[in-house]
Amino acid sequence: MPQYFGKLPTTNQPWTTIGTVRSILHDDRGVWCSCGDTRLAISVLAPNLIRVRLAPNGEFTPHSSWSVALDDKEWSLVPFQFKETASTIEIETEKMLVSIQRNPCRIAFFDKNGHPFARDTEMSMGWRMGAVAAWKYIEPDEHYYGFGERTGFLDKLSEVKTNWTTDALDYNSLTDEMYQAIPFFMALRPELSYGLFFNTTFWSQFDIGAENPGVLRMETRGGELDYYIIYGPEPAQILDTYTQLTGRMPLPPKWSIGYHQCRWSYESETVVRELANEFRQRNIPCDVIHLDIDYMRGYRVFTWSPKRFPDPAKLIGDLKQNGFKTVTIIDPGVKYEPEADYHVFDEGIKNDYFVRNADGQLFHGYVWPDKAVFPDFLRPDVQQWWGDLQKSLTDIGVAGIWNDMNEPALDDRPFGDPGNKIWFPLDAPQGNSNELTNHLEAHNLYGLSMAKACFQGLEKHRAIERSFVLTRSGFAGIQRWSSVWMGDNQSLWEHLEMSLPMLCNMGLSGVQFVGCDIGGFAGNATAELFARWMQVGMLYPLMRGHSAMSTARHEPWVFGETVEKICREYINLRYQLLPYIYTLFWSAATTGAPILRPLLYHFPNDPKTYNLYDQVLLGPSLMAAPIYRPGKEHRAVYLPEGTWYDWWSGNRYEGPIHILAHAPLERMPLYVRGGAIIPMAPVMQYVDERPLDRLTLRIWPGTGEWTLYEDDGHTFAHKTGAWATTTYRVYREGQQIIVEIGAREGQFSPPVRDAIVQLSGIGEQHFQDDGTAKHFTF
Repeated sequence: MPQYFGKLPTTNQPWTTIGTVRSILHDDRGVWCSCGDTRLAISVLAPNLIRVRLAPNGEFTPHSSWSVALDDKEWSLVPFQFKETASTIEIETEKMLVSIQRNPCRIAFFDKNGHPFARDTEMSMGWRMGAVAAWKYIEPDEHYYGFGERTGFLDKLSEVKTNWTTDALDYNSLTDEMYQAIPFFMALRPELSYGLFFNTTFWSQFDIGAENPGVLRMETRGGELDYYIIYGPEPAQILDTYTQLTGRMPLPPKWSIGYHQCRWSYESETVVRELANEFRQRNIPCDVIHLDIDYMRGYRVFTWSPKRFPDPAKLIGDLKQNGFKTVTIIDPGVKYEPEADYHVFDEGIKNDYFVRNADGQLFHGYVWPDKAVFPDFLRPDVQQWWGDLQKSLTDIGVAGIWNDMNEPALDDRPFGDPGNKIWFPLDAPQGNSNELTNHLEAHNLYGLSMAKACFQGLEKHRAIERSFVLTRSGFAGIQRWSSVWMGDNQSLWEHLEMSLPMLCNMGLSGVQFVGCDIGGFAGNATAELFARWMQVGMLYPLMRGHSAMSTARHEPWVFGETVEKICREYINLRYQLLPYIYTLFWSAATTGAPILRPLLYHFPNDPKTYNLYDQVLLGPSLMAAPIYRPGKEHRAVYLPEGTWYDWWSGNRYEGPIHILAHAPLERMPLYVRGGAIIPMAPVMQYVDERPLDRLTLRIWPGTGEWTLYEDDGHTFAHKTGAWATTTYRVYREGQQIIVEIGAREGQFSPPVRDAIVQLSGIGEQHFQDDGTAKHFTF
């Protein structure tokens, strides 16, 4: 192996690979193979879900309390056929076939047409000191998506992806480790797709044909190989099963899908009140104001600055009267402050809630309050304590919590000094004494466990109202506890462009409530960049503007009248689309479907969509082709198979086709699929300004169906049946177009409202929407 200049020669420790299958056992759950001292388990959990486990030492690790995957025992028994020959062992379900070669042991999966996928290579599975790995063939024309929070383009073929949560400050398109670590991917080729969840919280890595083209390697520093294969054949089925395995997002409060305004920092009550008044006076809708770290007293979590925020309860109450919800930031670092009557520190010390070194000494690092200690969120008692601390905020009206710095992010010396980023010692014990592990296994779970503690605390102390939780760091399954934003991005055109594939890959990883800081967090946006970013931000599931303290202000009105008008128009459009978007959130909560989708999600058999990263679908019907370069007023747009309509002009196109779209500064190209039905609301300055008293059904000719979901938007009554669905259909009948509205179902009854059926390019009809079935002919 040639050595690069300046690098010392390296000899890699050889792998020990799995040997011959010597004996097997099988029952109604799967097959267990002995390969000498090594054991292999193949479990059938669903017709399209197979779990593979390899224990090099012959002992499988028991299911842990912090596992993000559903325990095998919680899956219903699945019928399958078992077949043995001299050379193979086969397991066949109604969806797929698993073939285990005996000598040497290798696993391959097949669909019902005999097409292979996720096949082991000659290396198959192996281990060496401190690592275990598997190697699989990359099939011809196969492309790879997901992997959680990732920079760069959509398809990750020929890249290396490491799973280790990191404060990825100043990230760029080449950054590997990010704030989130989600070891899940989706592989796609025409007529076939599958997902793979690598069930390890240890440091892990995917090499998707970078080192060895045509071979995918997955490696973990845990002692066991454990992965799940989810057969599609299309992305929707993969995500449905994957989110059964790792959990689905709860339905958030409706106000949280409105527009959020944030800055590091709105440093005083006076500034916050001025900000709120600006939004209302300028008629720019906004539902949420975030308070960054400067609301605290000396960056002590769960405190308020007595000088800058002397009466937070009154401030939050006044904001609420004006239609604003308040979200406050919380970090995990607790100021080390003995004998200062700081209750959070005192309680944590008294009950031994903070992380310690292996020798028992209290561990500390440096964050905003300087010397700080850190809760061990892997312990249920610490989670409960931390959750209960939220009560001091919820009691005065705080409606949501923003969890930051929870990778964990800390330095080895005070933040004002030049220091090095560190994390807890890898041998630091974490968890309960009866289920103890160390930070090597717990590191990737730190942000998720903090978000879980926060979620459960808010659910307990805001028992009637749904709350909003936001986190920077997380692991697979984070969608159960929190929304996620993509961390500290920059006011660069490259970051605007990168935001769409980042969010789409998060959605393809089961995390749907996601967003990027509109305008960029670090640096100063130009007027043109901010206008284009607000257009794109209208599509983000989480629509939040945010900027750093060292930058110019980034509110919608600071760039002049032209940009303010553009921002108002696209935030207005967001609020008009809320009935449609809220239904997408319901779909995400019930099926795991992404809200923001790459085109390949709906067109998985069209290879032209496989690398199309700069066009996105908001749900199944609305497609955007944003501008992401300065000075551009035209761009190529690909319209896949089917009929498409220009949102603005109504022009019709028959796909598949490439067109040149005109996009002056005030226009983001938007297209709608033929047969689409998009329910729209009147513009409101905030979500709960008034009930939905007028509903417009924008419909485009074709054949289609849409089910609108409604509930009260803020309580948990939907969990006990207080919801409603209405199904709309459009189709042709000879020369006529028929629109049918089904009778409303469910126990929630919105008020009788005016409604309009607006058939694009043809006409409209008005009616009173009282929940009864209707029939319209055009």
